[in-house]
Amino acid sequence: MPELPEVETVRRGLNQLTLNQEITGGDVLLDRTIAYPFSVGEFVDGIKKNAIATWYRRGKYLLAELAPSSSSSPSSTGWLGVHLRMTGQLLWLHRDEPLHKHTRVRLFFGEQQELRFVDQRTFGKIWWVPPGVAVESIMTGLAKLAADPFSPEFTVEYLALKLKNRRRPIKTALLDQSVVAGLGNIYADEALFKSGILPETLCIDLQLKQIERLRTAIIQVLETSIEAGGTTFSNFLSVKGVNGNYGGVAWVYNRAGEPCRVCGTPIQRIRLAGRSSHFCLRCQTLRGVRS
Repeated sequence: MPELPEVETVRRGLNQLTLNQEITGGDVLLDRTIAYPFSVGEFVDGIKKNAIATWYRRGKYLLAELAPSSSSSPSSTGWLGVHLRMTGQLLWLHRDEPLHKHTRVRLFFGEQQELRFVDQRTFGKIWWVPPGVAVESIMTGLAKLAADPFSPEFTVEYLALKLKNRRRPIKTALLDQSVVAGLGNIYADEALFKSGILPETLCIDLQLKQIERLRTAIIQVLETSIEAGGTTFSNFLSVKGVNGNYGGVAWVYNRAGEPCRVCGTPIQRIRLAGRSSHFCLRCQTLRGVRS
């Protein structure tokens, strides 16, 4: 599933390629991809003759602020929301490009360009939020999100409060979007390695200095991955169809049995709450102190 760095990579690409161009129409090939409104025709009519003013990211959600194009009325505005879920891709293509068999939605722009939503597993969703309607009232998952790791609110004190008295493994807690927005399996493993904490460590057992290291590590691994264009292990592509390169420099994720890049100890893999967790037994300890 695309995590914060992958979604941020897509957001930056969209802001480079799609802004201030009129949406001339659309084609929905799989109706259930449109989460709102429930009428596909209403969705297409709502976004048509608008332009995208800018793209934002909230956790793993993408939000495009719509503005009137030069030929549309001021009432034709609102928001376009996207969640890629497990296998969603947003690709900026020429309209003559052959359709991938998993193409679900096409948004048409000028000069024969289109923004194409491709989604193999069909879990991805797209919303049009009409003008004057609170985005959170339609895209209800936004209201449940914790602070973004790059926001001023994401302080050591904030993270400590979120983890306080929780008797569950820190790895499981980090996957909870109400604890940290945008973090997923890949970067939770990476941040725990960088901070020297085993994934099974209970939140209640963490000391403040360990939480401080963890906060720093979360930000560092996310920044590194964004610089690498995200991670591609299966489906992720940038808007231009380019793979992410972080997987080649990952500390532990997807490296079970390979030597640790720091100490040479083979990387371990376990199942924790139904998800794979990768770690180094020498560099990570229950007390969060490297040996």
